[in-house]
Amino acid sequence: VQLQASGGGLLQPGGSLRLSCKAIGINFRIYTLGWYRQSPGQEREVVATINSDGTTTYADSVKGRFTISRDNKYRTLYLQITALKPEGAAVYYCNRYPRSFDRWGQGTLVTVSS
Repeated sequence: VQLQASGGGLLQPGGSLRLSCKAIGINFRIYTLGWYRQSPGQEREVVATINSDGTTTYADSVKGRFTISRDNKYRTLYLQITALKPEGAAVYYCNRYPRSFDRWGQGTLVTVSS
């Protein structure tokens, strides 16, 4: 299993970006998948999930600002981030939800600075 997240960067508060996660070695279309994030000194938390039929859920902290989507043909998971808050600075990962694969991948870093 390989989960290759990308798209992170340095943003100002209120900024937007789209994260991508390419999955290799899994039957992508059958799984519920999630975006997770981890800030320094904090536990990893799930921020959004999407199941095989496209139903989504969001953590209260990101509801209305983040949008998760998937492209089964290209085995890619996306996270559209808008109105980014300083507390959104973290390493973002993708993985299966709720039971994650053992291998997490390197994640992608989102930094918030004015």
